[in-house]
Amino acid sequence: MGCHIHVAEDLADRTDSLAKYGVPTVERLHRLNVTGEKSIFVHCVHIDEAEMRILADTRTAVVHNPESNMNNAVGVTPLLKLLEKGVLVGLGTDGMNSDMLVQMRCAYLLHRLANRDPRVAFLEAPRLLLQNNSEICARQFGLRLGEIAEGHPADLAILDYRPPTPLSEANFLGHLIFGLVDATVDTTVCKGKILMKNKKVLSLDEERIAARSRELAPKMWTRLQEL
Repeated sequence: MGCHIHVAEDLADRTDSLAKYGVPTVERLHRLNVTGEKSIFVHCVHIDEAEMRILADTRTAVVHNPESNMNNAVGVTPLLKLLEKGVLVGLGTDGMNSDMLVQMRCAYLLHRLANRDPRVAFLEAPRLLLQNNSEICARQFGLRLGEIAEGHPADLAILDYRPPTPLSEANFLGHLIFGLVDATVDTTVCKGKILMKNKKVLSLDEERIAARSRELAPKMWTRLQEL
């Protein structure tokens, strides 16, 4: 059994662990047997190289949430170093939104800035989304994702994307980062069932849900102000 836990998102997590236990966050969790290939450590912004080696040696997965980290101004996950050490790093949102393509482009831009190197992250950022997330799902749930093949879940999304330049295998990542990320989803299929068609969700009344949300939101804000 693994553990899904937010780790060293803020520097306070690291300083608190050092002050109370004499060891940094990942090492403390490792001593408590929380690491392992079934565990997911979210963020891992403030970790050192020794902790990275622990993650690699224990096959503990890390999930990077670039937009959330930027929003909370907590720092930047050492993505390139983690990947170099063989840590399986996936991509997440931490509740910022549900657009994984946006998170991928955010990771691409963030790590170019953080490393002050315009040559990095072009391959790494898409890899988190297209390859590593599927591998993490396979570890956790035994699902065969990331391929269109017999025996795999028939989960597909069709995007309304009409580029003015040629699209090929050779330039796909460029289109993914700079074009497809802004495209509108036209159709989605989950386990062979069409859930969205012609940009409309078939199983939900979106207008009714939005209206109900607008009705409840002020009540929620009032309750929060009363706390």
